[in-house]
Amino acid sequence: MSALTLEEIRSAHRRIAGHVHRTPVLTSRRLDELCGATLFFKCENLQKTGSFKARGALNAVLSLDEAGVRAGVVTHSSGNHAAALSWAAARRGAAATVVMPRTTSAFKQAAVRRYGGRIVLCEPNHKAREETAERIRAESGAELIHPFNDLRVMAGQGTAALELLEDVPDLDAVVGPCGGGGLLSSTAIVAKTLHPAIRVMAGEPAGAADTIQSLAAGIRQPVVQPASVADGLLAFVGDLTFPEIQRRVDRIAPVSEAEIIGAMRLILEVMKIAVEPSGCVGYAAVAGGRLELRGRRVGIILSGGNVDLDAAVWKA
Repeated sequence: MSALTLEEIRSAHRRIAGHVHRTPVLTSRRLDELCGATLFFKCENLQKTGSFKARGALNAVLSLDEAGVRAGVVTHSSGNHAAALSWAAARRGAAATVVMPRTTSAFKQAAVRRYGGRIVLCEPNHKAREETAERIRAESGAELIHPFNDLRVMAGQGTAALELLEDVPDLDAVVGPCGGGGLLSSTAIVAKTLHPAIRVMAGEPAGAADTIQSLAAGIRQPVVQPASVADGLLAFVGDLTFPEIQRRVDRIAPVSEAEIIGAMRLILEVMKIAVEPSGCVGYAAVAGGRLELRGRRVGIILSGGNVDLDAAVWKA
């Protein structure tokens, strides 16, 4: 099994440069005071398609040869990767088919269609998603681009941390969310290779804490029925991402639903930017004191800003 390297992430950064935003790093004195640390927010909520997923999807699509472009791409995703891959494929004139659970919100389906993707609905479980995507791949010859368990995607995701550490090189820790592990594993590769002493940490929804559970067991262990308002983090950690997390990540903390919603609302009220629940989970772990970072300089990746305004989760 191949391992991702810093040089491959640097290559991905060169490949996608000019196509995606170099998102800003914002600060807030008020949020610093509330958690007792100096925070630097890498705002991937302001990225193309509204999340860091644009980086990985685009790197994968730009890595295709011309035959691959003609064959098109397929994936399974209920959210940000679905929109990002549809957008990335359109940039090369490739067809994109996205397998989505039939329970996916109209808000998320509309984003895929807006970027030109074709949606195939399936039953709302991982098995159905994977089997449907595989059937489409076999029948059409389209390239399967997994939402996180793909080295091309992982390399693209790691470019967010690369930029963060270029802009703020003297961080004590980098914190992000943990779902399937694509962003967290590649962030850890970048951070630990450039600065071996830096701490790499994450928040994970308590109701979908398969990575925490897997680290304790020493082997990947799924949560049977994961549930969280941070629905972008319900994926089961990948067999490519998990070994990197095992080797390089210092701590992953569980965060409650109330902490996630509170973090989302606080960022909106104080920083005046919209961050979706999944994008707030790293900050929620820091703000809740779950990562013991008082007095430290901390980079936090706000991973997405695709807020479904009809959901109004902060009223829950």
